[in-house]
Amino acid sequence: QVQLVESGGGSVQAGGSLRLSCASSGSTYSPYCMGWFRQAPGKEREGVAAIDSDGSASYLASVKGRFTISKDSAKNTVYLQMNSLKPEDTATYYCGAGGRSAYDCLYYGMDYWAKGTLVTISS
Repeated sequence: QVQLVESGGGSVQAGGSLRLSCASSGSTYSPYCMGWFRQAPGKEREGVAAIDSDGSASYLASVKGRFTISKDSAKNTVYLQMNSLKPEDTATYYCGAGGRSAYDCLYYGMDYWAKGTLVTISS
């Protein structure tokens, strides 16, 4: 059983920063990719950023240059540094893990999901 545990959500003003963390544990599963999706009220879930075991990363166009995904392979943990946050970044952010490349994970989805953490950006 794979478990994904997130931390780091919260509320900040526009222009501020937040850092999300997600740790994978359980069984002998070692995900090839990990990353985040988000879902705002009334909108579909969308891929935000993903990184794979080779270190390749993919980003949603609207977050490029503001968000940075990184990983600590020894800890099976990924981080999402979110800078210059905008009100439109407000959403529930879901950490995921999967067996595809970062690009495919971002656009075709993950195999395992965390419960989600709320990020609220006020103007």
